[in-house]
Order: sequence, then structure tokens, then C-alpha cells
Amino acid sequence: MITFLFRALLYVVSAGLGLIVADLVLDGFQIQWDKWWGFVICILIFAIVQSVLAPWVSKIADRYAPVLMGGIGIVSTLIALVVVVLLPVGGLRIVDLTGWLLGAVIVWLITALGSVLLPLIFLRKKVEKSRAR
Repeated sequence: MITFLFRALLYVVSAGLGLIVADLVLDGFQIQWDKWWGFVICILIFAIVQSVLAPWVSKIADRYAPVLMGGIGIVSTLIALVVVVLLPVGGLRIVDLTGWLLGAVIVWLITALGSVLLPLIFLRKKVEKSRAR
């Protein structure tokens, strides 16, 4: 259970990092910092929706369009972004096509890298602590 919560927390952190990087890089991808609570809710909902959609989109693509299997992560990221932007809580706006397309790619890439690299960073610190004892 602790491992599951740890991985979920790291995924939420990596999703937040992905959204922040997309905000910094793209003009059409805008975090509304004055509505910070809305952005926090957006991060949480994005992470949940992305986690639920990825297997579902994968199953649909495998059945109807096997060629799309490589882009499942980006497709589910784009759908999760649509859900989050449509929420009435504010916190995130995407205003142009570049923001939508490149934003989905950037968020997907950062989230994927974060999901792999963040556990390695934290586990290395834990292993070093264990060796020091």
C-alpha cells in the first residue's frame, strides 16, 4: 500500500512538472497562477484521468486501430487535458492549436520521464541511507 501511494504521489508530482514545463515553453498553454487552488485540483484530476484513460484508450486502439498503439500515452494525455480545461475550477487554459498539440506532447514526455526518473532519485537516497548505517 505504501508503495502504491508513493508511486501515485510521484506520478502527481511528474504530472504537475509536465504542466508547468508546458506553461513555461508554450504561449498558448497557460496556468492561471492567481487560481492556484484550481491548478492543484487540475493536477490531481489530470493524474487520475490520465491513469484511468491510458488502459482504456489502449484497449480501444488495440481493437480498432492497432497502428495507434505507439501514441496511446499522448492520446490519453490530450483527452485528460481536455477534461481538465473544461472543469469550472479554473487553473489551466489552453488557447490555441499549438498549445493543445505541443502541450500534450510536452506534458506526456515530462510525465513519462518523471515517472521513471523520480523513483530512481528517491530510491537512490534510500539505498545510500541504508548503506550508511
